[in-house]
Amino acid sequence: MTESHVDVLIIGAGPAGLMCANALVQAGIFVRIVDKRPVLTLPEHVQAGHADGMHARTLEILQSYGLAERLFREGEQIHRAAFYEPRAGGGIQRVRRAAAFTAPTARYPFACSRHQGGIESIFIDSMREKGLVIDRPTVPTSLELLQDEAQLTDLTKYPVKVTLNRLEGTSSREEIVHAKFVVGADGAHSWVRKTLGIKLEGDQTDHIWGVIDFHPDTDFPDVRNLSILQSSEGSALLIPREKDHLRIYVQLSDADVMDPETGRIDKARTSSEKIIEIARKVLNPYRIAVVGEVEWWTIYIVGQRSAEQYSVHDRVFIAGDACHTHSPKGGQSGMNASVNDTHNLAWKLAYVLRGWAGMSLLRTYEAERLKFAKDLINFDREWAGLFSEEANSRPSEAHMHVMFRKNDEFMSGIGLQYAPSTIVVDQWQACATKLIVGQRMVPHIFLSAADARPVNIHDKLPADTRFKILVFVGDITDEVATGRIRGVAEKLSAPESFLQRYGHGGGDTVFDVLCISASNKDAVDYTDFPQTLRRHWSKIMFDDVDMHGRSGGGGFAAYGIDPQAGAIVIVRPDGHVGLVAPLDRLDVVDAYFASFMLPVQASA
Repeated sequence: MTESHVDVLIIGAGPAGLMCANALVQAGIFVRIVDKRPVLTLPEHVQAGHADGMHARTLEILQSYGLAERLFREGEQIHRAAFYEPRAGGGIQRVRRAAAFTAPTARYPFACSRHQGGIESIFIDSMREKGLVIDRPTVPTSLELLQDEAQLTDLTKYPVKVTLNRLEGTSSREEIVHAKFVVGADGAHSWVRKTLGIKLEGDQTDHIWGVIDFHPDTDFPDVRNLSILQSSEGSALLIPREKDHLRIYVQLSDADVMDPETGRIDKARTSSEKIIEIARKVLNPYRIAVVGEVEWWTIYIVGQRSAEQYSVHDRVFIAGDACHTHSPKGGQSGMNASVNDTHNLAWKLAYVLRGWAGMSLLRTYEAERLKFAKDLINFDREWAGLFSEEANSRPSEAHMHVMFRKNDEFMSGIGLQYAPSTIVVDQWQACATKLIVGQRMVPHIFLSAADARPVNIHDKLPADTRFKILVFVGDITDEVATGRIRGVAEKLSAPESFLQRYGHGGGDTVFDVLCISASNKDAVDYTDFPQTLRRHWSKIMFDDVDMHGRSGGGGFAAYGIDPQAGAIVIVRPDGHVGLVAPLDRLDVVDAYFASFMLPVQASA
């Protein structure tokens, strides 16, 4: 039996595991990822169905890793929603069309549908370019976590021992992996969660749903819109898919799928044909038929559950469906939540493994993501229930629309706000009233000072594990403003500054300083700014309109920052605002980083 050592072992190569693996290998962390599914080598073997919707915030996150453009090419954008209600005399009638998602600050104010296998392939290809491939089919058979406090807190140790069984045809090969950290991203029936004895809290409803993906032949006018249908024959949710395909959810009755002898759900008791037939009844008076073969179909019972904890001794973590499950109504929120879980966790693991931050940073993962999961599940319970009401108690279309708009906050992810903690400090929120501390950084177009090109601030915030230090300053043609900027630059250069104390590796390894000025693009040069603020020409930007008057300007107002006062905005590696502070209060920024980071000499 072979033995090996690794910094992070990820169990499960679904969206959560792949996001984590891709982020960690990009950060230079020694990581392995294993999965029980067999090797998928050809495009036609990539699984269809399952979750397939990426929403506004998740699209922004993919963009920060350089992965969004491929999804836009391969997926289907969803911009509009349609609402239908029962029509007098039978059938349904449209009562409203509206924007599918209302997230005013979203960079991408739409969803993008793509089957889960296609989305996974984006991560897999990105990992492969960096030298990381999935070990599969490989299953874990045992997990042991040392209980010795000294070993658990010593980052030179490998306190987690996992036995892996690599399946090779009719035989298998065992391997013992010693890991510093383990991430269980192995789905709703998580082996890692069960092995750790972590309980799921929540319940399973009585609502049974069928879902089917196919190429439709239909005269339904909203087939390429997200459509919510309420009829006397039941409810349905229609989601347009890539390559002219369509996904339909319909509610099923116990008689459709229940085994009367065992009382259990039996997929064999129904079929894709039966699901289509139910859809036809709901869609009346419109017709719908399947062109060719059905791509994928299944049935499921809605369950809303969340794990009671997300980590054990800060060494083993669970993520994605392993720690929360809920209905897929309104656009597969589960995959979005899963990707966001490990986007939140990966940079924290990297900081601890590099010796840049203490182990306490890892505890913010559970604190931030567990609360979000509970909030999502509480809403989902109400939202999914609306689709499952009996005909005589079904909500009105107007109520459905109100709830749909409320659902935007959860589906888009734009409204997610992490609570105050060591890495979310809102004491000085008044310095930037519209940049909410704990929420993700709001996108806006600024101008590169060197060449006047329009730049979305999000493109300056790649997921490269660095903290972005955004220094908002006034018009430097003003002597008072110039004096303040020079003062800030001098403090940043001082030995006691956070840039020096926590700047492991020197240069821009940990921190990336960007300066946004209220100066006019034609009145000031980027070379007029202190060297500390312009380590590269691209680091200085103006809040001004572009050369054609099409974009840019209004950034200080959009962020609620007084141009005369300025501000410092700290954006975490995951794109969330961790702190806003007065321009002249570098001590506030120093204290922020001192609360969780290790000084350079402490980690040497």
